[in-house]
Amino acid sequence: MQGKILIVDGITTNRIALKVKLACAYYSVIQATSLAEAVTSARKSPPDLIITSLTLPDGSAADLCRRLSASIKTASLPVLAIGPDPSEETRIATLAAGAEDVMHTPIDDLLLLGRIRSLIRAHNTALEWHMRDDTSRALGLSEPAAEFGPAGSCCLIGPDLGKLKAWAITLRPLIHLKLTQALPEHAGKRSDASTPPDIYVLVVPGEPEKDAATLRLISALRASPHTRHAGILVLQTKTDPALAANALDLGADDLMTDGFAPAELALRLKAMLRRKRMGEQLRATVRTGLRAAISDPLTGLHNRRYAMPHLARIAEHAQTTGRPYAVMVADLDHFKRINDDYGHAAGDAVLIEVAARLRGALRAVDMVARIGGEEFMIVMPGTTPKTAQTIAIRLCNSIGHDAFKLPGRIGAINVTVSIGMAISHQLTTARHAHDLSGVTLLAEADKALYSAKVHGRNRVTFGRPAA
Repeated sequence: MQGKILIVDGITTNRIALKVKLACAYYSVIQATSLAEAVTSARKSPPDLIITSLTLPDGSAADLCRRLSASIKTASLPVLAIGPDPSEETRIATLAAGAEDVMHTPIDDLLLLGRIRSLIRAHNTALEWHMRDDTSRALGLSEPAAEFGPAGSCCLIGPDLGKLKAWAITLRPLIHLKLTQALPEHAGKRSDASTPPDIYVLVVPGEPEKDAATLRLISALRASPHTRHAGILVLQTKTDPALAANALDLGADDLMTDGFAPAELALRLKAMLRRKRMGEQLRATVRTGLRAAISDPLTGLHNRRYAMPHLARIAEHAQTTGRPYAVMVADLDHFKRINDDYGHAAGDAVLIEVAARLRGALRAVDMVARIGGEEFMIVMPGTTPKTAQTIAIRLCNSIGHDAFKLPGRIGAINVTVSIGMAISHQLTTARHAHDLSGVTLLAEADKALYSAKVHGRNRVTFGRPAA
């Protein structure tokens, strides 16, 4: 089944006729005869979409939207309201209450199914992002929603710039958006491509050649990394159900089939901007969570989860190119004494400063990760033994030469580090593949670190080359 749809209508024949159409398109259909029954059903088993009559025995579609919005479980459910020749007042009231769309019956089957696919697709995408956001919240990574954000922007695109400018003048008092205009052939060549509009309104004039160009523009906007998350509303000046359905399937988010209606358009643009802002926040939260998953929260360095796959990639690249790479394991000397004598806050401060010094002494291509309490791993791709040795000594000196100041204390303490290092050989024949592996070099570096500890600490010890 493509999805579950709840039909809400007090007239039995209407429900049956719509159910037959949806069942033929492989949707699972449940029915409700009233507003109260619909709310109960939606809370018990939330559908992917609710299609409701504009008028119900115990209320209206707008009333249903408000009841659904009052519950966290049903607030995000998309609602499509349908009815014969709804007045402008009814359309606006229903959209303002939270309906995704209002369509007048009879509805062309192609257009109806296209709109249903579009709404369910958007709902499922939002659900996926919300589930990821829930995971981030559980990990303590979510940020509160911003109360206020920058003003949005909208570009009106169509073949008649004069008409678009007149529309913009009418819209400005109704919505806080920066409105611009462009011809379809110039829409992809705008100078502000690095900061594209939040929303595109594509005007379809009902002329085959120009209509085809508009449909191609939808595909282009969805394909571009700069505009793929922008809202797209298609505004038809002449009714064409097949073209409207095609536009929705190509990626349009919203549709107006009856020409320019400023109050309705303003409502739709506000809703689209709100959804876009929510999507941006959810994506940002997920990105933050992904970064946190591979980062050490104390030092900001990479953690073992990132370091080991990175080491494997460097090893694979070395086997392909024949260029050697180095692996170091650095461990702070007598770090437990710092925690015991000065407290864990002092120990944390030392670790943070050590991380900063290690980063500052390495090349941009090198990686440093905290892989244990006071243990760090450094991976240096494409390096010679001489260069690796020079940098290892530099790392050791960067820690041991300058004392560490502790927060809230007068004076400073001396900290030293021991480093074990191993470097791969340049040979890449099959019989050396095992020796070139990252795990092998890490083990050699660990042995070298042990030797550095045994022989006095505060030094660099080199493991045998993997050759």
